[in-house]
Amino acid sequence: ALAELTADGQVFRVDTRLRPDGDSGPLTVSFDGLETYLHAHGREWERYAWVKARVISPAPDPELDSIVSSFVYRRHLDYSAIESLRVLHAQIAAEVSRRDLHDNIKLGPGGIREIEFVTQVFQMVRGGRDWSLRERSTLKALKQLDHRGVLPVQAVEDLRTAYCFLRNLEHRLQYLDDQQTHQLPAKAEDRALIAQAMDMPDFDALMCELDAHRSRVTAQFEAVFAAEGAPQKEHPLAVLWRGTANPEDAIAALGKLGFADPALIIERLRLLREGQMYRRMAGATQARVDRLAPRVIEVAAEFDNPDATLERLTRVLESIGRRESYFALLIEYPAALKRLAGLAAASPWATDYLARHPMLLDELISPHAFDAPDWVALGKQLADELDQHSDNTERQMDTLRHFKQVQTLRLLHQDLAGTLPLEKLSDNLSDLAGVILGEVLRWAWAGVRTRHRDVPRFSIVGYGKLGGKELGYASDLDLIFLYDDDHADAAENYGRLAQRINTWLNNFTGAGMLYETDLRLRPDGASGLLVSQFAAFADYQKTKAWTFEHQALTRARFLAGDSEIGARFERLRIDLLCMPRDLAKLRRDVQEMRKKMLDGHPNKSALFDVKHDSGGIVDVEFAVQYLVLGYAHRHPELTANIGNLALLMLAGRLQLIAEDVAAQAHDSYRELRRLQHQLRLQSEGYARVSAEIAAPLVGPVRALWTAVLGTE
Repeated sequence: ALAELTADGQVFRVDTRLRPDGDSGPLTVSFDGLETYLHAHGREWERYAWVKARVISPAPDPELDSIVSSFVYRRHLDYSAIESLRVLHAQIAAEVSRRDLHDNIKLGPGGIREIEFVTQVFQMVRGGRDWSLRERSTLKALKQLDHRGVLPVQAVEDLRTAYCFLRNLEHRLQYLDDQQTHQLPAKAEDRALIAQAMDMPDFDALMCELDAHRSRVTAQFEAVFAAEGAPQKEHPLAVLWRGTANPEDAIAALGKLGFADPALIIERLRLLREGQMYRRMAGATQARVDRLAPRVIEVAAEFDNPDATLERLTRVLESIGRRESYFALLIEYPAALKRLAGLAAASPWATDYLARHPMLLDELISPHAFDAPDWVALGKQLADELDQHSDNTERQMDTLRHFKQVQTLRLLHQDLAGTLPLEKLSDNLSDLAGVILGEVLRWAWAGVRTRHRDVPRFSIVGYGKLGGKELGYASDLDLIFLYDDDHADAAENYGRLAQRINTWLNNFTGAGMLYETDLRLRPDGASGLLVSQFAAFADYQKTKAWTFEHQALTRARFLAGDSEIGARFERLRIDLLCMPRDLAKLRRDVQEMRKKMLDGHPNKSALFDVKHDSGGIVDVEFAVQYLVLGYAHRHPELTANIGNLALLMLAGRLQLIAEDVAAQAHDSYRELRRLQHQLRLQSEGYARVSAEIAAPLVGPVRALWTAVLGTE
């Protein structure tokens, strides 16, 4: 009825060839039949077509949407889509050449189809994980690619303006004779009409602008698709990977590349090639690994420690397993492989992190890898993503974990590149935890079925490294939970909320765990209630708390939840720190607690433990805590949560200790923390160094301890 041609013309041209099995298939198909077809026989070009599909009538159907989405969008990053669309484009290009369609503004070079391909390939690559990219409109999808930083701003602008120009031109071409055409006209009078309709002085001017747009589109298209477009010769190092080279020749070749132990490298490659992971792969995936492995050898040889770099890279390849899309990513983007090798060369911890979370390989091509994080904007982005999965708690948990992993990897990039000082890194890792805790609190409360109010009168307070903004990559979170609510169900509901928060943070999902938590700093420690009513907490701190609990308050701060409770906690914290104290008793308490910590971390090695041994990090922290608790009643500025380095210098300026003692301890503490951080990046089990390295750092710390606490 729609397509029938009558004396009055037709309603619409109708094309039903995109149905399952095309012209040979039935005009209608059941949902079950569609699902079976798509997952058993659906081809890559059909995934591309279904990106733009939507229900016209009678109304959207969640079941149909689920069937189609699982076909179009993969749960993992699907970089194999690039090769599939490259092949499809090559077929179209061959048809264009055969039929001489170079003046076709849709199918020809730099035409509408290339813009759609560039846009939709990233939708198919990332849309399984980022629902915001599931846009049917090309212009809206481009906007999301810009917003997500998937494409550079200029690339998006070039594609957007070209798309608008080409679509306007398409409409005007079809006005001529009411025909579905994309071909530029041959007749001079038609060309003049088209130029006039496009507000151009003549057809030559129109062609000049058209060619400029098409040139920019082609440049962007080739930037995405052309990396592997031409047939490649076999890599010179392929024989090393296949194990077909003469053993002496293989050893000589690896030695020439700079490997220190070629025989060990040959054995490592053999184990990878003959291992279960490789043997169980599909043939297509094995072919990708065969293309990738020689490049891995080559790129590892570019670093100062090629043997270690290659060994770490093979661990990442093993972690990828049979997920061919990740192999496709490293083949499609040589720069990603180079960046991965750089991380592997610099840090075994970074390598292990990527091996545990291979989805992060996508970040190796992110244009935001070295951007300073905007935690307000990132927090809004995280909230939007969680809102999209409001009916799926497991998906929300995975979203939180992936958000943390992505931001951690970006900070790690900058850390290893030397562009992010340790203090700034710790600030950012602490801010990241704060953003996540805010969202965990929001959704954990939404899951409390007996909640008695929409917004909880509840707050999360951080202690320790989190409270003092000294968080490391693998630090746990020291937390307490406070509420101020007189409702009869408040204690029970907030207890459930605290348990849910801990579960959201601690639970292992397919994406790993968010954070380990330590809740023992709450009143009465592990035997106390998980959540405290604010007045009871204040009374406990004033009348029952041990000295070590007040020491902990020197590095405590409100993180998430009710800001009024947070402000009251901060006032209480300052009041408690400013209480006059018996300095002799305080000194004894601090010394006893320090001895307990020292006894709890025995070091029988010949190395110096930079954190726990006498003259290490803990000594500085305890000395600073003593100064705050002992003198804040005279100098309230000591209560500021500004970090140990700043507090040391402040104590010197206030003449609580000699300024030179403060300055030297300040420098030693900073260097000890840097050493601790570097050792962690090298996956050392203990942060320990030789006595020769430690000696110049230990002296100033012990001088500080003696000056403040009077004894070693």
